Amino acid sequence: MAKITVFIADGTEEIEALTVVDLARRAGIEVDTVSVNDSTTVTGSHNIKIILDAVIGQVAWDAVDMIVLPGGKVGVDNLKACTKLTDKLQEFARDGKPLAAVCAAPSILGGLGLLDGKKATCYPGFEDKLTGAEYVKEPVVKDGNIITSRGLGTSIQFAAAIIEYLVGKDTADKVLNQIIYND
Repeated sequence: MAKITVFIADGTEEIEALTVVDLARRAGIEVDTVSVNDSTTVTGSHNIKIILDAVIGQVAWDAVDMIVLPGGKVGVDNLKACTKLTDKLQEFARDGKPLAAVCAAPSILGGLGLLDGKKATCYPGFEDKLTGAEYVKEPVVKDGNIITSRGLGTSIQFAAAIIEYLVGKDTADKVLNQIIYND
C-alpha cells in the first residue's frame, strides 16, 4: 500500500491539507498527518484546530512514498523553517521520490532548488519563488516526481493527481466519481 505524509503547520490552509488526506484515504492510500513542531495539535490559517497523527521526529521515513506540502502563507513559512523537513525534501528529490506542493508551498521546493528544469505552478504572486522552474498557469502540473497546484480551489484536482501518481488513473477517477466531482 502506498503511503504519503502530509506536513501540517500552524497557519496551514486547512482545506488544502485535509482534502488530500480525505481523498487519498478514500483511494486506499495510507496517510499520516505530521506536525513540524512538538505538538500534534496545530491551528490552521482560519483558526481551525487540527489534531495530527504524529510530530516530525516520529516519522518512519523508509515507509513514506510521498511528501505532501499544503499552502497557507504562515503555514508555508513554518514548514520552510523546519530543517528536518527541508533536509528530507532534498533527500527525496535526490532519490527521485515524489513530492507534492500546493498554493504557496511550491515556493519551498523552488527555494531548495528542487524545481530546476521542471514545469510548476503555484498561488498567484509566488511565481518568482519557483526558482529554476518554468511557470505554467494550470490547476495542477506534474513534471517527473513533482506535483504542484495553484490553491484551495484546485485542491480536489491536486489530490486526484496524487492518487493517480501513486495508485493509478482508474482509482483517481473512481474517487472523483464517488464525490460527484464534475458530474
